[in-house]
Amino acid sequence: MKTLATTRLSSKGQVVIPEDVRRRLGLAPGTQFVVVGRDDVVILKTITRPTMGDFDALIRTARRQAKTAGLRRSDIADAIVTARRKK
Repeated sequence: MKTLATTRLSSKGQVVIPEDVRRRLGLAPGTQFVVVGRDDVVILKTITRPTMGDFDALIRTARRQAKTAGLRRSDIADAIVTARRKK
């Protein structure tokens, strides 16, 4: 298994991810990426759908933080109304 591969940028701005890398990472056609570029570094990070367990953990964390901050449900509803008025 190779750990290093090279590729080129096409005239259309496309980059081919070498087959051995695609296979090793389980990348299939249609896989979506976030692209981050800084200086001479480009990073492709796959976008994966969170599991329901991940989502539940996120909701628990948000609720715990809201409770710690003293927020009430009515505060959230008020914030939504305010944000929608700004559009």
